[in-house]
Amino acid sequence: MNMTTKHYTNNYPIVKIAPAIKRYLITLMITGLALTQTAFAQDRIITLDEAIKLGLDNSKVLKLSRSKIDEAVSAYNQAKDGVLPTGDVSLTYDRAEIPANKLNFGPSTIFLPKNDNAYLGIASLNETLFAGHKLKYAQESTDLLTQIARLDILKDKDQITYDIINAYYNLYKVLQSKKVIDQNLVSIDDQIHQSQRFFEQGLVTKNDVLRFQLQRANVELSGIDLESNRKIINYNLDILLGLPETTQLNIAQISEANRTLAPLNSYIDTAMANRQELAQLDLRGKVAETNIKNIEANNSPTVSASAAGYYVDVAANPLPQSGNYILPITIGVTGAWHFDALWLNKNKVAQARIQKDQVAINKNITIDNVKTEINLNYQNYLTALNKIKLLQTSIEQAGENNNILASKYKSNIASATDKADAETLLYQAQINLELAKADAGLAYYTLLKSTGKLNK
Repeated sequence: MNMTTKHYTNNYPIVKIAPAIKRYLITLMITGLALTQTAFAQDRIITLDEAIKLGLDNSKVLKLSRSKIDEAVSAYNQAKDGVLPTGDVSLTYDRAEIPANKLNFGPSTIFLPKNDNAYLGIASLNETLFAGHKLKYAQESTDLLTQIARLDILKDKDQITYDIINAYYNLYKVLQSKKVIDQNLVSIDDQIHQSQRFFEQGLVTKNDVLRFQLQRANVELSGIDLESNRKIINYNLDILLGLPETTQLNIAQISEANRTLAPLNSYIDTAMANRQELAQLDLRGKVAETNIKNIEANNSPTVSASAAGYYVDVAANPLPQSGNYILPITIGVTGAWHFDALWLNKNKVAQARIQKDQVAINKNITIDNVKTEINLNYQNYLTALNKIKLLQTSIEQAGENNNILASKYKSNIASATDKADAETLLYQAQINLELAKADAGLAYYTLLKSTGKLNK
């Protein structure tokens, strides 16, 4: 073997590698890169409960919702601060230049200084004693809005949970379909091998062999589409769960398709008691009622108390010196009544009552929508369960038909077309059953979500 031919350039040997070794090294490098990429990918079998927990723990949407609750709590605390007294302290320095400083009062003349300094310090404390309960209503309103924000996070949690369940079942449907395709390819390969033997023996025509090969090509095309969908769903689910994007997810067998179905009214009653939208509308009705009371409070007089101290110093030195400053202190109670509210406030109250009525109407609309949604989801789940029963019977029939035609084909009684059609029917029934099971499971969770008890 001509391993190397040595030349010397700049005192370094140049090695020529034989073509066979080059090919070996290239193959080794490609294999190493493939192994490296495989090492970065992680296979993980995940249950539905694990997926939901991961998704909720890593959800950025829930983190944003929690920050909105914090914001609502902060607004409530600010409303509570409204009952506290307000205070103010100030110190002002003035210097006056008096060019014309002479005043004549008949026989008397007053001479003012050419210039002078003055310091004015004020410290005040004010407390509202009564304002028609406006501060109380402000607290009640912000407290109700905080409760609404807390219900928002429950709605977001339900939606995120449902999104995870939806992606989980979609991935399961793809994986199960791929399994059926793989099984079908094995069966078709056996048929191709057998038909080739029959062709060599003169028992079937070349067209029969080609028909099985065409069937295999069609199944492979379906497999390519499924693999593309699997990659998309797997990637999206990785993002949703906060997992590395290279994680390859596998799903254990699901068994949610055989759940007991309660009467329709039972699900509707559950929704009326648990749907967050209805609870929020109840709270918004209370907010609207509080808003009416708050506006009506503008008709009431207000009473406030105040205390103030004044420091007035006419010396250049700001520090107090005897004889240079005065220190008056005042304490007072102020009563005020903006009686123009008696005629200016009526339309504001009317608008607030309209808004309250709109909340009540919106709740009735929402109730109708919830009932419609639950009925749709209930019928979809019922249909999915019925499909499973029908498809199980279809698989039994398709399997029996396939066995009969396989036996006839081996005996050269049935044609390759009949055998291929029987295989296709069995293959399609198997796929439809797996998809129906997944659809039933997803339909159940869709029904559960519409009752507001997905996470309860």
